[in-house]
Amino acid sequence: MKDTQTIEKQQGKTQETMRVTGSEAIIHCLLAEGVDTLYGYPGGAIMPVYDELYKFQHKIHHVLTRHEQGAAHAAQGYARISGKVGVAMATSGPGATNLITGIADAQIDSTPLVCITGQVFSHLLGSDAFQETDIVGISTPVTKWNCQVTKASQIPEALAKAFYIAKSGRPGPVLVDVTKDAQLEEFDFEYEKCTKVRSYNPVPETDTTGVKAAAELINAAKKPMIVWGQGVILGKAEEELKAVIEKAGIPSAWTILGASAIPTSHPLNIGMVGMHGNYAPNKLTNECDVLIAIGMRFDDRVTGNLKTYAKQAKVIHFEIDPAEIDKNVKTDVAVLGNSKDSLAQLLPLLNEATHESWLQEFKDLYAIEFEKVIKEDLTPSKEGLTMGEVIKQINIETKGNAAIVSDVGQHQMIACRYADFNITKSNITSGGLGTMGFALPAAIGAKMAAPDREVVAIIGDGGFQMNIQELGTIFQQEIAVKIVVLNNEFLGMVRQWQQLFFDKRYASTEMTNPNFIAIAEGYYIKARKVVKREELEDAVKEMIASKESYFLEVCVEKEGNVFPMIPTGASVSDVRLS
Repeated sequence: MKDTQTIEKQQGKTQETMRVTGSEAIIHCLLAEGVDTLYGYPGGAIMPVYDELYKFQHKIHHVLTRHEQGAAHAAQGYARISGKVGVAMATSGPGATNLITGIADAQIDSTPLVCITGQVFSHLLGSDAFQETDIVGISTPVTKWNCQVTKASQIPEALAKAFYIAKSGRPGPVLVDVTKDAQLEEFDFEYEKCTKVRSYNPVPETDTTGVKAAAELINAAKKPMIVWGQGVILGKAEEELKAVIEKAGIPSAWTILGASAIPTSHPLNIGMVGMHGNYAPNKLTNECDVLIAIGMRFDDRVTGNLKTYAKQAKVIHFEIDPAEIDKNVKTDVAVLGNSKDSLAQLLPLLNEATHESWLQEFKDLYAIEFEKVIKEDLTPSKEGLTMGEVIKQINIETKGNAAIVSDVGQHQMIACRYADFNITKSNITSGGLGTMGFALPAAIGAKMAAPDREVVAIIGDGGFQMNIQELGTIFQQEIAVKIVVLNNEFLGMVRQWQQLFFDKRYASTEMTNPNFIAIAEGYYIKARKVVKREELEDAVKEMIASKESYFLEVCVEKEGNVFPMIPTGASVSDVRLS
């Protein structure tokens, strides 16, 4: 083992060089970037790095997941709740390709990841060697940047650049592929953190002219409406957003990835937009006179039919990524820059306002949604348990302070709609890619990054079985995550579409499920099953009170639907309540 004092104490550039192998260099680079946790799965092509990692167990906690996809999602959960870069590692071939779903998820949801993969010896590249895949080519469409390293001396620069690109500007995943000979080769190591990449401008300078133009439109508006997204959370602009909303008195809605930036109880928080969002903000999108989009990208699940989306409104778009401006919705005023800086500049230019009559329109439509949908979801008159009342009980026991990690499907929409979020970075879910199997490993990463917070995974019976093996990671690592499986014995969201649009032809959506309690107990996780309403309160109390991991299965009504709903291709004005 070489002398590592210089590396471990350094900040920025090392004061002297030392002779190390490429695999040692990788560990020193991670330490220099402040990495203390990484998720992965060893194999032949990455084994030299794992051998070095073994020597640094006191510095870096490696979490052995049960599948590389689980490693990527766990790193995502870690990054989403901490704001740090998540790190995942895998071997070549199938190990590397198993990361791809998590990488693609991170790319579309702007999650900072650094993924390190082993590769066959450089002289074997292109020869179809054992466990060789072109992971650089495969990952190119779903990474912010990637590269392959074939010389040990290239490692420090490649990893410094990887961390800088992953976390700067609009975050995203990067991948560094390292051949085995590069891991074994020795070189004189020094490390300098990357602070700039030629031709890469991660944060455009805030456009003061655009800010002024935006303020003029907002001040003149009679019916302004804000829709904010995850860009507010990534930009650490929660307080600035709150100040803008309160000063200008603007009703404000959120995308699912923007949830929790402002507490759900805030009087100007009007709910969620999108396919299963709240009735009022969807409906009134097509009646506002100024639509202010902040850190969101106008994806199709938010806009519905673009030909009819907010055509009556002046559109202002606050955005860090120039590629998102005018991509889907034509803007009248575009303000490039970090949302924190842009909103801070906007605030003093705004007039104080209340817009009472406009806000009342949202309240009136909420009352309609409450009578037709919400009341039955949360306090049902029918015998079968609903997903909504489970979320309501979790709210009561956690007082709205839990981090909710949801999978993908009906339960995801119910969790986003009904969970109370008092703290930012509390809604962790797969948004753009819609990855079933996301929640269980993501909850592992979230709990490890925020051990003092209650982390509750809300999962459907279908998605749970996609990464069910990560129960082994929870057991081995002793992670006190709470797992709630809402079991309706269907792939519920697909079944809902089949009911509404395919004449109830339930093709390949009914699930014959195993004994989930026995499986959880097989991993030595305390488990309980709820089938009756009168059992729910006590079960949730017991789960939240537990100091260890806990598995709760709740059998909910089999053919319950999630409303409101905007049918595919329909206008946001056509949102359905039944």
